[in-house]
Amino acid sequence: MISKDTEFMLKKSISFHGHQCPGLAMGIRVSQVALRELGKPSKDEEMVAIVENNSCGVDAIQALVGCTFGKGNLIFNDFGKYVYTFMNRETNRSLRISIKKEAVITDKRHLELFTRVKEKTASQDEIGEFKQLHIKKSNEILNLPEEDLLIIKEVIPEPLPMALIHESVECVRCGESAMETRIRLLNGEPHCIPCFNELTETV
Repeated sequence: MISKDTEFMLKKSISFHGHQCPGLAMGIRVSQVALRELGKPSKDEEMVAIVENNSCGVDAIQALVGCTFGKGNLIFNDFGKYVYTFMNRETNRSLRISIKKEAVITDKRHLELFTRVKEKTASQDEIGEFKQLHIKKSNEILNLPEEDLLIIKEVIPEPLPMALIHESVECVRCGESAMETRIRLLNGEPHCIPCFNELTETV
């Protein structure tokens, strides 16, 4: 049975993400630890989240912990790992939280239906069954004892600068503006990354 606090977090996360799923449940559980151990949701940049995947759970972190790309306190490392590091800049405490492999193993039928739904070959009955299994697995993750789901380690926080505001520079090829730190020079002229790549790939 899901607690009232978890149910509130689930509704808030679904409102942001769009649906309930196991990945979102993982993000909720990770967020609960971060908030319990490190402090309140981030209004500005006092909390930082470093995520190592771009799956559904990151939406829960944005909704619940207040770490977002727009504020500059959500950092994405594309490692494809269920690992999340949170840092409170005010207390200088940092936690690294990873998901235990055995806790998220999905049964064969669930995986089979997931593939069919993605490939748009599932029947309406199979889609309904998949949704039920998806929510069932999500609820299992939400109810799992913390020690069976997560590995939590206190780590030394890496120094992270506050988010910076950069000037925009116009690309001489497409005329669109790009952040100055992403501009590439070609023959001394500023180019956005897509234009730079197109020109240099044809050389």
